[in-house]
Amino acid sequence: MQVGTLILFSGKMGAGKSTKSKQVSQKRNAVLISEDEWLSKLYPNQITSFEDYIRYSSLLKPLIKSHVLEILKTGTNVVMDFPANTVNQRKWFKDLINEANASNELIYLNVSNDVCLKQLEKRRLEQPERAIFDTETMFIEVSKYFQEPDQSEGFNLKIIEQNT
Repeated sequence: MQVGTLILFSGKMGAGKSTKSKQVSQKRNAVLISEDEWLSKLYPNQITSFEDYIRYSSLLKPLIKSHVLEILKTGTNVVMDFPANTVNQRKWFKDLINEANASNELIYLNVSNDVCLKQLEKRRLEQPERAIFDTETMFIEVSKYFQEPDQSEGFNLKIIEQNT
């Protein structure tokens, strides 16, 4: 039985993970699953803080995991626009990959803070509904938790650098 590949992303807030996930899903003819989309549809207007995001994201994960497992088992590739920004978040993905016996690709967008902040500024203008979260203050707060992925974690790691 052929199993699909799980493609996931790591990078600071504003690094371009959602944009890149859309590009990769089209290029690889893969199913794209976006955490932001699921959260906004299931919990409209209920996420008003970082703590809310953590709570609702954790509620979403069991459903998403079973859904992704079923898709991978059909031999279809899956691109997950979910953050893989901490060792703990990546462990969740690793467990999913192991359970599906799937191959994987972790794309790390190693983007400078300046570029992330410029991209957040642009996103605030293009998506005003995100303006409450896409701030420099939130970037600084969330970045405190960011942990660069390391080859020792067992992923097929691809690094994309962007500093300007």
